[in-house]
Amino acid sequence: MEEHQRRLGVHTSIAGGVHHSVERANRLGCSTMQIFSHNPRRWFVSGIPEEEVSQFKKLRSQYFIDPVFVHVSYLINLCASNRDIFEKSLRLLVLEMELADLLGADYVILHTGSASHESEGNARKKAIRALKRAMGRGKWGSRLLLENTAGERGDISSRISDLSEIIAGTASAVIGGICLDTCHAFASGYDLSTERGLSEFTVEIESCVGIDAVKLIHLNDSRKGCGARVDRHEHIGMGKIGEAGFRNILHSRLGQLPLILETPIDRRRNEIGNLEKVRELAKP
Repeated sequence: MEEHQRRLGVHTSIAGGVHHSVERANRLGCSTMQIFSHNPRRWFVSGIPEEEVSQFKKLRSQYFIDPVFVHVSYLINLCASNRDIFEKSLRLLVLEMELADLLGADYVILHTGSASHESEGNARKKAIRALKRAMGRGKWGSRLLLENTAGERGDISSRISDLSEIIAGTASAVIGGICLDTCHAFASGYDLSTERGLSEFTVEIESCVGIDAVKLIHLNDSRKGCGARVDRHEHIGMGKIGEAGFRNILHSRLGQLPLILETPIDRRRNEIGNLEKVRELAKP
């Protein structure tokens, strides 16, 4: 793929107004972007001022940022055992879809949840029922993507087969596919540091959901080893997946998809440094 065609971006801040996230993405040289549509640490959401929405859409068009992804609040847990949290999660997910539609975002990224007092299988069934309820509460242009998780205790969507089960069980046209996080996949046991591991991962994706169902790659290295079941993002090439692993990914079918980085910002490297590293590893 020619470098100018590759859709590469980062998760950008909406501080000062959601429209400023587009300006930040442009300054970083991004061609795609991801945001939160509100403060992700609060259940209460006040909405987005009309002028900010207008500016967001104008700037996105002006800077050719496409596609745009909105990541939902981490508070959402569609298999929560606490009834209050469960109902709040349903309401917030619906609101997330409404805000994404308001902004004209293409996709909404969701971690379905974490089980605490029941088996992962039963928790997935609960999440499916929750998604059916939520997806029946509106009609949206934005499509929901389910993201794989790192396999931490209670995770119900760390395997590709888990995501396939949830999508098939929900059977909603609102679900547009999946988002794959490389750190999460590695942490859950998919060895993306090797050509063989990447090949096996790709075969499993094709078998369970099909490559076409993958709409976004969260490109993150991992501080912890393969199968550690710990979600700790690292700079591209500095973690356990390593430069060779990312070179393989970027030259595979998965590497041709939109790529969003959620890497750290510290003294070792910033967002621009990680974007440059990706571009370097993507070269023929």
